[in-house]
Amino acid sequence: MPAMPPPVVDERQALRDYLFQQQYAFHALAFGLTDAEARATPTVSALSIGALIKHATGVQRAWMQRVASAPEAPPADERSQEERQAEYADEFTMGPDETLASVLERFSAQNVETLRLVESADLDAAVPVPGDAPWFPKDVAAWSVRWVVFHMIEELARHAGHGDLIRESIDGATMYELLAGLEGWPKTDWLTPFTPTVSS
Repeated sequence: MPAMPPPVVDERQALRDYLFQQQYAFHALAFGLTDAEARATPTVSALSIGALIKHATGVQRAWMQRVASAPEAPPADERSQEERQAEYADEFTMGPDETLASVLERFSAQNVETLRLVESADLDAAVPVPGDAPWFPKDVAAWSVRWVVFHMIEELARHAGHGDLIRESIDGATMYELLAGLEGWPKTDWLTPFTPTVSS
């Protein structure tokens, strides 16, 4: 895939293609990293590349459950608050028993489901605003599916940018170099594709 989304012909394609671009950025961020590097936290942030990918998976899963249930709320989570908080906290750490390959596999599976819903859901359907979290507005009853997809683009773009800084702190690699290496672009006067030192 080139570094830019293709020309778009309608709103749904635009939403789908821009969301896909942000999903794809995480594969570039991970390109050529070892498991240890994917767990590394070389900046002032407590997050690693692996943790960002896990969070990008979890945030998509949670929002797409709401899209799939619209206009109803998704089934209630009957687990204890402690279990729910532990799952949420786990999204922000790549554990010693996890591999980058397994983290990326779960991310890729969620990406497919997210794009399926973007391609098929009624963009005008109401997605009820959760009332059980303090960060959600109290004066809005529902968002549209369209709003949720824009929010996903925003969320993934923010974390991909965060990942750019972490990745550059690990080995100096930047996004265009990583994309070029991932996709096999030819070397040019202005760009040398990143070459992993280990198989990715």
